Amino acid sequence: MNIRETLESGHSRANTQKIADHIGGDAARFKELIALFLEGDYRLTQRAAWPISVCAEAHPELIRPYLNTFLDLLPRNDLHNAVKRNVTRLLQFVEIPKKLQGKAYSHCLDLIADPKEFVAVKANAITVALNIARSEPDLMDELRMIIKPQLKGATPALKARVKTLF
Repeated sequence: MNIRETLESGHSRANTQKIADHIGGDAARFKELIALFLEGDYRLTQRAAWPISVCAEAHPELIRPYLNTFLDLLPRNDLHNAVKRNVTRLLQFVEIPKKLQGKAYSHCLDLIADPKEFVAVKANAITVALNIARSEPDLMDELRMIIKPQLKGATPALKARVKTLF
């Protein structure tokens, strides 16, 4: 399978699953997908983000070498919503190493607090931050403090995501 051609042929659940099935747990194929994602072409990056998150959910070990790269994408404002949404989605499924937890937590708090950020990105960022904060009571308090103002006028989906915090 030519991953680039499949991505260029259209953006659909079927294509996403076809790519994820082709990659499976193969690190070399996953690296090829990551290269296309990071290439910079707007459309290709957007379309590669979804299969990356599907692969990360099924094979979280594949994402470890790229965690820092993905974390560096989160504060950027020049990315399509799909990129941040899928990066925060995949971070829910991986164990973030201690040395990157501070960076991940900080970026997630920024996303949660940003009034212009999309709800799906915020919801995923809440889960990532919660996964990190569970072992640190002080972080849980900080997370609650950041999330509480977000609940006023929040969507039911966002409220459901945070119900375990309050």
